[in-house]
Amino acid sequence: MATNDDIHSSPAGMSKQARYIQLLLLVIAGGAIYPMLYMRQIYQTTMLDAFQITNGQLGELYSMMGLLFFLSYGPSGWLADKMKPMLLIVVSLFATGLLGLWYSTLPSFSALLIIFGGWGISTGLTFWGAVMKRIKVLSGENESGRFYGIYDGGRGLIEALLASIALYIFSVVAGANDENVVGALVYVIYMYSWLCIALGVISLITFLFEKKEPESAADAQKYAQKNKSDNLLGDIIAILKLPEVWLIALIISAGYHLFWSTYSFSAYLQEGNWGFTAVMAGTITTIKLWLRPIGGIGGGFLGDRYSNVRVLNYALVGSALGLLGLICVPMFGFGGGVTVGLCIFFILFVGLLTYAIRGLYWAIIEHLDVPEKKLGLAIGIISVLGYCPDIFIPLINGYIMDAADNHQQGYQLYFGYTIAMTVVGIAACYALQARANKRQSQNNAPTIDVTEATS
Repeated sequence: MATNDDIHSSPAGMSKQARYIQLLLLVIAGGAIYPMLYMRQIYQTTMLDAFQITNGQLGELYSMMGLLFFLSYGPSGWLADKMKPMLLIVVSLFATGLLGLWYSTLPSFSALLIIFGGWGISTGLTFWGAVMKRIKVLSGENESGRFYGIYDGGRGLIEALLASIALYIFSVVAGANDENVVGALVYVIYMYSWLCIALGVISLITFLFEKKEPESAADAQKYAQKNKSDNLLGDIIAILKLPEVWLIALIISAGYHLFWSTYSFSAYLQEGNWGFTAVMAGTITTIKLWLRPIGGIGGGFLGDRYSNVRVLNYALVGSALGLLGLICVPMFGFGGGVTVGLCIFFILFVGLLTYAIRGLYWAIIEHLDVPEKKLGLAIGIISVLGYCPDIFIPLINGYIMDAADNHQQGYQLYFGYTIAMTVVGIAACYALQARANKRQSQNNAPTIDVTEATS
C-alpha cells in the first residue's frame, strides 16, 4: 500500500495503482471514440457505394475533418489547461455518437461535410488535448514511453475488439456474396454510435461523482490560483522558439503519414484484381488492428529501455522499407498466391511498426523543456503542426486515385509519396537525438523557460 509520502511525491499526487486506473479509463474512451471516424480503413469501397461518392469526395470529407482538427488542436491544449478533462471527454463522446446516428441515415454529401466537420470538433477540440496532457501528468520519470504506448496500444486493443465485432455483424448482414453490403455498413455505424453514447453516460456519471474533487494536488493548486502574468500570445511565441517543438512535429507528421497509408490497405487488396472480397480484405486489415496493442505497448517499453527517439527512428526506417516492398511485390511477376502472401506480410509488418510509432511519438515530448502549466498549450501547438497533414493527405490520396490509370497504380504512387514524407521524419529523429545528446552532455546548458519568457 502506498504511503502518504509516496502519493504526494508521485506524478499527479496519486499512487501507482490509481495512476494506472486513470490510464485505463483514458484507454477505453480513446478506443471507443475514433473507430467510426476512420471506417474507411476497412470499409472504404463499401462507403463509396453506400454514400454514392467518389474517391475525391471521400478525400474532401476527411480533409474537412482534418481542417477542423487543425483549427481545434491549439484551443484543445488551452482547454486542457483550463477545464476538467472528464467533462471534455463526456461532451466528446455524446457529440460523436449523436453525429454517428445521423451518419447512419446515409445522408447527402453536403450533410456528410457537416458530420465530418462535427467529428473534427468533437474529437479534436474537446478530447485530444485533455487526454494527451493527462497521460503526461500521470506518467512518472522514465515512464512516458510506456504510458503513451499503453494508451495507444490499449486503445488499439479496444478498437480491434470493436472492429472484430463490427466485421462479424457486417459479414452476417452482407451475406456470403456481398449482396447487402450497404445495409451491413449501416448496422456497423449503429454499433459504434450507440457505444459512444453509452460511454458518454458512464463518463457523465463518473464526472458527477468526482467533479467536486481536484484530480490531484497539482491540479488543485492550479485551479485555485489565477496566474495574473498569463500571456497567451507570449506563451505561444516562446514555445514556437523551441527547436524541439518543430522536430517533434515533423516526426509526428511522418508517423501520421504512415498511419494514413494503412487506411488504404484494405482497398489495395480489394481493388488489386487478386480476388479479395470486401469481407476477405476487411479480415486482413482487422487482423492488422490486433497488432496495435503489440506495437504500441511493445514500442513504449522498448523506448523506455533503449531511448524513445532511437526506437522511433528504427520503426520509421522499417516502415518505409515495408511500404517499398508493398509497392514492388506486384511488379515482380510472382504467382498470384506468392504476391498475395507477400502483400499481406508487408501490410502486417508496416501495421505493426506504425503502431509502435504512434505509441512512441508523443513520448518524445520528454525532450521538451516546458513547465507543466503550459504543457497542454505546447501539446496543442505541436498537434497543430504535426497533424496538419490531416488537411491535405486525404486530398492527395483521393486525387491520385482518381487520376491514376488504375487503382493499383494509384495506391503505389500514394505509398511512394508516404515513403518520401517518412524520410523527413527519419532526418528529424537524428536531429532530435543529437540535441538530446548535447543537452545531456551539458548539464548546465541554458534552456528557454516559457514562464520567464512571458513574465
